[in-house]
Amino acid sequence: MKTIILLTFSNLFMTIAWYGHLKFKNVGMMKVILISWGIAFFEYCLQVPANRLGHGQFDAAQLKTIQEIITLIVFCGFSVLFLKEELKWNYIVGFVLIAAAGFFVFKKW
Repeated sequence: MKTIILLTFSNLFMTIAWYGHLKFKNVGMMKVILISWGIAFFEYCLQVPANRLGHGQFDAAQLKTIQEIITLIVFCGFSVLFLKEELKWNYIVGFVLIAAAGFFVFKKW
């Protein structure tokens, strides 16, 4: 559970670092890059321990799959709530198909 919590918070920082600047187009590119790197530092401070703690309970492919599914969930919320963008039906279908990959990664064959 610690791994999932750390990955979730890591993804919050990542999403803010990667997409938050889209709302501030009047800020210069170099400033945006430096601010994004500063925010991303905290992403790494959570992502690295999450993977270190989770490896063993999950293998690397499972950790990556968990991270991607969390990323999609966080991104959907961020784009709707912060960027005020519409979550179109085809986006949802595409994201669900990506999340469905989790079934194949975690299924014991």
